Amino acid sequence: MKPFPIPVVAVGPGSQPDEEPLQYIASPGAMAIFAPPTPKPCVSEAATEAARALLGEFVVAMELGGYRRDGVRLSLLGRDPEVVDEINELLGHGEVSALVNAARPIQMQESAFTGVWRVQTLRDDGSLASDEIEAGPIPAALVRALPRTAPSVPGAFPAAGVLMNAPAILSELRAASASYRDGDDAHVVNLTLLPVTPEDLEHVALALGGGPVTILSRGYGNCRISSTALPHTWWVQYFNSVDQLILNTIEVVDVPVVALAAKEDFLDSIERMREWVATL
Repeated sequence: MKPFPIPVVAVGPGSQPDEEPLQYIASPGAMAIFAPPTPKPCVSEAATEAARALLGEFVVAMELGGYRRDGVRLSLLGRDPEVVDEINELLGHGEVSALVNAARPIQMQESAFTGVWRVQTLRDDGSLASDEIEAGPIPAALVRALPRTAPSVPGAFPAAGVLMNAPAILSELRAASASYRDGDDAHVVNLTLLPVTPEDLEHVALALGGGPVTILSRGYGNCRISSTALPHTWWVQYFNSVDQLILNTIEVVDVPVVALAAKEDFLDSIERMREWVATL
């Protein structure tokens, strides 16, 4: 799997100038649609056949395993590099990528087949500790990296008198996080619709703290999703095609739905992969 960066957009948690003329929001851009990957010619027919066989076995495992959070995995560690390269070419690149900053960093890239991921764990020297194909709504390693307990020390507080709604927002988020149970519907605070000052946004960001997971979804414009130190709490920002922030929310949920492969798309990927492998 080729290294992939998650672009850092030069917009913080959000900003609102004192005065702004009325503007219409630009369209996020064209929606991506499925197209089979276009692999480069492989130097070895044996590598192509081995890759085809492995992907064929993986499709069967997806059918048997079904759509579930713990996923279906196939390790590629130690396999012939030509075969691994061919698998990467055959799977292509999809709309969602993620980075997990843990003791061992983990990079994740969805393939062109929704719900089929390439997941690599790196050692300190940059070598691979694990290298897998995984099928599921989101890689299990991402979920395992999320915080389970609230931070014991709150974030820094700005000077008194500069806040408008930050205390109320934080109180709502902490209560939602404490009462949240796996599988509950998302609790969403839409900052775009609230009267908030730049100091409010800075204060909320400091108080929530930074989490280990960053996700970028490119399905319709760009959506940058960042975990926070508060359990189940995510900062979700939608940008249009010219990188203007058009929706700024905080969600209390397992993983924001925009990052997840839907069950219907996952089942569709099984059929598309089966057809794709059969044509090789």
